[in-house]
Amino acid sequence: MVVTLAVTDGQVDPDLAARRNDRYVAAIARHGAIPVRLDARTPETARHEALAQMDGLLMSGGADLDPGRYGQAIDGSREIEPDRDELEAAAWIVATARGVPVLGICRGLQAINVFSGGTILQHVDGHTGPGWGTGPAATHPLRLVPGTRLAGLVGPAETLEVNAYHHQGIRAQDLAAGLRAAAWAESPAGPLVEGLEAADGRFVVGVQCHPERTESTPAEFERLFAAFVEAARSGPDSRS
Repeated sequence: MVVTLAVTDGQVDPDLAARRNDRYVAAIARHGAIPVRLDARTPETARHEALAQMDGLLMSGGADLDPGRYGQAIDGSREIEPDRDELEAAAWIVATARGVPVLGICRGLQAINVFSGGTILQHVDGHTGPGWGTGPAATHPLRLVPGTRLAGLVGPAETLEVNAYHHQGIRAQDLAAGLRAAAWAESPAGPLVEGLEAADGRFVVGVQCHPERTESTPAEFERLFAAFVEAARSGPDSRS
């Protein structure tokens, strides 16, 4: 199972960045997956081999996507990493063509939307909070949409308190065709789509929160990782 990750070298705190990456890997490994780490510095041959063999794609959190990918100038985006955008766009194309399950977390949710033809609100006040490892997480209520795959996995409660480590968001008008909102959160910019999924039943799910950070995540989200790994075991184009 491929996990796309941030390059740790050159970041302000490489050790913290590595520990963030390890959280994503551990989240699927504890359910029996064999993670294959890819980042923008992975050699081309190894990258192609991993994508050709992957049975699932986890796109993790990190820097903002280049607004040029959704037809906008920079208007609040920061720490853009075009080489990571390129890696994940290529991984998305292969995953879509092969019908393997996809899970996106934070940036990964936004990447699913952008690669599907949607856009992003480039800055939203009030959803960042202290950086992970520097203080208690900012949190807010997440309202699940009944009848969605996400609600079926992390319900039955209609509202859960989740962490918030992001400064961008997706409004209803930003959501790509072919995707549907699975969860909402309020913000100063209005309601934001903080859970999304493929409308056609494919296992393509994104969440804006960080469920891999278990110290600030409802236990119900562990079922999301378990279902993702199980969908990968079930084979391409899983709609269960």
